[in-house]
Amino acid sequence: MSESTTVTDLASQYAAQVAGDLEQNLKEQERISAEIAALQDQLATLQRDHGVLVNMRQALGMTASSVQPADGASDAAVPAPRKKAAAKSSTTGRSSDKAGGKPTARKPSAKASAEKTVRPTLVELVRGHLGEQREPRSAAEVATALGQAHPDRRVRTTAVRSTLEGLVAKGQAQRTKQGTSVFYTASDAPEQGQSEPEPTDG
Repeated sequence: MSESTTVTDLASQYAAQVAGDLEQNLKEQERISAEIAALQDQLATLQRDHGVLVNMRQALGMTASSVQPADGASDAAVPAPRKKAAAKSSTTGRSSDKAGGKPTARKPSAKASAEKTVRPTLVELVRGHLGEQREPRSAAEVATALGQAHPDRRVRTTAVRSTLEGLVAKGQAQRTKQGTSVFYTASDAPEQGQSEPEPTDG
Protein backbone atom coordinates (compact mmCIF):
# COMPACT_ATOMS: atom_id res chain seq x y z
CA MET A 1 0.00 0.00 0.00
CA SER A 2 2.63 2.50 1.06
CA GLU A 3 4.79 1.75 -2.01
CA SER A 4 1.94 2.40 -4.44
CA THR A 5 1.08 5.64 -2.60
CA THR A 6 4.69 6.81 -2.89
CA VAL A 7 4.76 6.00 -6.62
CA THR A 8 1.49 7.92 -7.12
CA ASP A 9 2.85 10.92 -5.21
CA LEU A 10 6.05 10.90 -7.26
CA ALA A 11 4.07 10.63 -10.51
CA SER A 12 1.86 13.59 -9.57
CA GLN A 13 4.93 15.63 -8.58
CA TYR A 14 6.61 14.89 -11.91
CA ALA A 15 3.39 15.68 -13.78
CA ALA A 16 3.12 19.05 -12.02
CA GLN A 17 6.78 19.81 -12.72
CA VAL A 18 6.43 18.85 -16.41
CA ALA A 19 3.31 21.02 -16.74
CA GLY A 20 5.17 23.96 -15.18
CA ASP A 21 8.22 23.45 -17.43
CA LEU A 22 5.95 23.19 -20.46
CA GLU A 23 4.19 26.43 -19.62
CA GLN A 24 7.51 28.18 -19.12
CA ASN A 25 8.76 26.79 -22.44
CA LEU A 26 5.69 28.09 -24.25
CA LYS A 27 6.04 31.54 -22.66
CA GLU A 28 9.67 31.64 -23.78
CA GLN A 29 8.61 30.59 -27.30
CA GLU A 30 6.04 33.39 -27.39
CA ARG A 31 8.60 35.95 -26.20
CA ILE A 32 11.20 34.87 -28.75
CA SER A 33 8.59 34.75 -31.55
CA ALA A 34 7.60 38.34 -30.73
CA GLU A 35 11.25 39.42 -30.77
CA ILE A 36 11.83 37.66 -34.10
CA ALA A 37 8.76 39.38 -35.57
CA ALA A 38 10.04 42.76 -34.33
CA LEU A 39 13.50 42.10 -35.80
CA GLN A 40 11.98 41.00 -39.12
CA ASP A 41 9.97 44.21 -39.17
CA GLN A 42 13.13 46.25 -38.54
CA LEU A 43 14.99 44.32 -41.25
CA ALA A 44 12.17 44.95 -43.76
CA THR A 45 12.26 48.68 -42.92
CA LEU A 46 16.05 48.80 -43.36
CA GLN A 47 15.80 46.98 -46.70
CA ARG A 48 13.16 49.45 -47.90
CA ASP A 49 15.35 52.37 -46.76
CA HIS A 50 18.33 50.81 -48.50
CA GLY A 51 16.42 50.63 -51.79
CA VAL A 52 15.37 54.28 -51.48
CA LEU A 53 18.94 55.35 -50.63
CA VAL A 54 20.37 53.44 -53.61
CA ASN A 55 17.89 55.17 -55.95
CA MET A 56 18.70 58.55 -54.40
CA ARG A 57 22.41 57.90 -54.76
CA GLN A 58 22.02 57.08 -58.43
CA ALA A 59 19.93 60.21 -59.02
CA LEU A 60 22.39 62.38 -57.08
CA GLY A 61 25.35 60.82 -58.90
CA MET A 62 23.85 61.84 -62.25
CA THR A 63 23.10 65.43 -61.15
CA ALA A 64 26.47 65.75 -59.41
CA SER A 65 28.34 64.92 -62.62
CA SER A 66 26.40 67.60 -64.51
CA VAL A 67 26.81 70.21 -61.74
CA GLN A 68 30.53 69.58 -61.04
CA PRO A 69 32.25 69.36 -64.41
CA ALA A 70 35.96 69.19 -63.55
CA ASP A 71 36.46 69.34 -59.78
CA GLY A 72 34.03 66.58 -58.94
CA ALA A 73 35.52 64.19 -61.48
CA SER A 74 38.01 62.72 -59.01
CA ASP A 75 35.33 62.45 -56.29
CA ALA A 76 32.73 60.95 -58.63
CA ALA A 77 34.09 57.45 -58.12
CA VAL A 78 34.35 57.84 -54.35
CA PRO A 79 30.77 58.70 -53.23
CA ALA A 80 29.29 55.37 -54.29
CA PRO A 81 31.38 53.10 -52.00
CA ARG A 82 31.38 55.73 -49.25
CA LYS A 83 27.62 55.96 -49.13
CA LYS A 84 27.29 52.20 -49.17
CA ALA A 85 29.71 51.98 -46.25
CA ALA A 86 27.75 54.68 -44.44
CA ALA A 87 24.52 52.78 -44.99
CA LYS A 88 26.19 49.64 -43.74
CA SER A 89 27.65 51.33 -40.67
CA SER A 90 24.26 52.79 -39.79
CA THR A 91 22.77 49.31 -40.07
CA THR A 92 25.49 47.74 -37.94
CA GLY A 93 25.23 50.67 -35.56
CA ARG A 94 21.58 49.92 -35.03
CA SER A 95 22.16 46.22 -34.50
CA SER A 96 25.07 46.85 -32.12
CA ASP A 97 22.83 49.28 -30.23
CA LYS A 98 20.32 46.50 -29.94
CA ALA A 99 22.95 44.06 -28.72
CA GLY A 100 24.12 46.59 -26.14
CA GLY A 101 20.62 46.66 -24.74
CA LYS A 102 20.29 50.46 -25.18
CA PRO A 103 17.14 50.73 -27.28
CA THR A 104 14.67 50.32 -24.45
CA ALA A 105 12.68 53.28 -25.72
CA ARG A 106 12.70 52.02 -29.31
CA LYS A 107 11.97 48.35 -28.67
CA PRO A 108 8.37 48.57 -27.42
CA SER A 109 7.29 50.66 -30.42
CA ALA A 110 8.95 48.23 -32.84
CA LYS A 111 7.35 45.33 -31.01
CA ALA A 112 3.95 46.99 -31.01
CA SER A 113 4.17 47.79 -34.72
CA ALA A 114 5.25 44.23 -35.48
CA GLU A 115 2.29 42.83 -33.58
CA LYS A 116 -0.10 45.35 -35.13
CA THR A 117 1.15 44.57 -38.63
CA VAL A 118 -0.48 41.17 -38.98
CA ARG A 119 1.19 38.31 -37.25
CA PRO A 120 -0.63 37.06 -34.18
CA THR A 121 1.23 34.42 -32.17
CA LEU A 122 0.55 30.73 -32.68
CA VAL A 123 -0.98 30.60 -29.19
CA GLU A 124 -3.50 33.31 -30.17
CA LEU A 125 -4.32 31.53 -33.43
CA VAL A 126 -4.82 28.15 -31.74
CA ARG A 127 -6.88 29.63 -28.90
CA GLY A 128 -9.03 31.62 -31.34
CA HIS A 129 -9.61 28.61 -33.60
CA LEU A 130 -10.48 26.37 -30.66
CA GLY A 131 -12.96 28.94 -29.35
CA GLU A 132 -14.82 28.93 -32.70
CA GLN A 133 -15.24 25.14 -32.74
CA ARG A 134 -18.35 23.42 -31.40
CA GLU A 135 -16.75 19.96 -31.30
CA PRO A 136 -13.40 18.68 -30.04
CA ARG A 137 -10.51 18.89 -32.49
CA SER A 138 -7.25 16.96 -32.69
CA ALA A 139 -3.90 18.74 -32.97
CA ALA A 140 -3.59 17.61 -36.61
CA GLU A 141 -7.04 19.03 -37.45
CA VAL A 142 -6.20 22.36 -35.79
CA ALA A 143 -2.84 22.51 -37.62
CA THR A 144 -4.51 21.76 -40.99
CA ALA A 145 -7.21 24.39 -40.44
CA LEU A 146 -4.67 27.05 -39.40
CA GLY A 147 -2.39 26.14 -42.32
CA GLN A 148 -5.29 26.71 -44.75
CA ALA A 149 -6.37 29.93 -43.02
CA HIS A 150 -2.80 31.29 -42.91
CA PRO A 151 -0.94 29.95 -45.98
CA ASP A 152 1.92 32.41 -45.34
CA ARG A 153 2.82 30.63 -42.08
CA ARG A 154 4.37 27.20 -41.65
CA VAL A 155 2.05 25.63 -39.09
CA ARG A 156 3.51 22.39 -37.74
CA THR A 157 1.39 19.78 -35.97
CA THR A 158 4.06 19.31 -33.27
CA ALA A 159 4.07 23.05 -32.49
CA VAL A 160 0.26 23.11 -32.42
CA ARG A 161 0.17 20.08 -30.10
CA SER A 162 2.62 21.66 -27.63
CA THR A 163 0.63 24.92 -27.80
CA LEU A 164 -2.59 23.03 -27.06
CA GLU A 165 -0.93 21.26 -24.13
CA GLY A 166 0.19 24.64 -22.84
CA LEU A 167 -3.39 25.94 -23.04
CA VAL A 168 -4.56 22.85 -21.16
CA ALA A 169 -1.93 23.52 -18.47
CA LYS A 170 -3.18 27.12 -18.17
CA GLY A 171 -6.80 25.95 -17.94
CA GLN A 172 -7.69 27.64 -21.24
CA ALA A 173 -8.43 24.36 -23.01
CA GLN A 174 -9.63 20.87 -22.14
CA ARG A 175 -8.24 17.56 -23.33
CA THR A 176 -10.29 14.42 -23.96
CA LYS A 177 -9.09 11.01 -25.07
CA GLN A 178 -11.04 8.91 -27.53
CA GLY A 179 -9.33 5.57 -28.12
CA THR A 180 -5.73 6.36 -29.02
CA SER A 181 -6.49 9.90 -30.21
CA VAL A 182 -6.44 13.07 -28.13
CA PHE A 183 -8.93 15.87 -28.78
CA TYR A 184 -9.06 19.44 -27.47
CA THR A 185 -11.83 21.93 -26.76
CA ALA A 186 -11.76 25.50 -25.48
CA SER A 187 -12.39 25.48 -21.74
CA ASP A 188 -15.52 27.62 -22.05
CA ALA A 189 -16.94 25.47 -24.88
CA PRO A 190 -19.40 22.67 -23.95
CA GLU A 191 -17.80 19.26 -23.80
CA GLN A 192 -19.56 17.28 -26.52
CA GLY A 193 -16.63 15.01 -27.24
CA GLN A 194 -17.56 12.34 -24.71
CA SER A 195 -21.11 11.79 -25.97
CA GLU A 196 -20.27 12.11 -29.68
CA PRO A 197 -16.97 10.40 -30.50
CA GLU A 198 -15.18 11.87 -33.53
CA PRO A 199 -13.50 9.74 -36.20
CA THR A 200 -9.82 9.40 -35.40
CA ASP A 201 -7.32 10.80 -37.84
CA GLY A 202 -4.42 8.72 -36.52
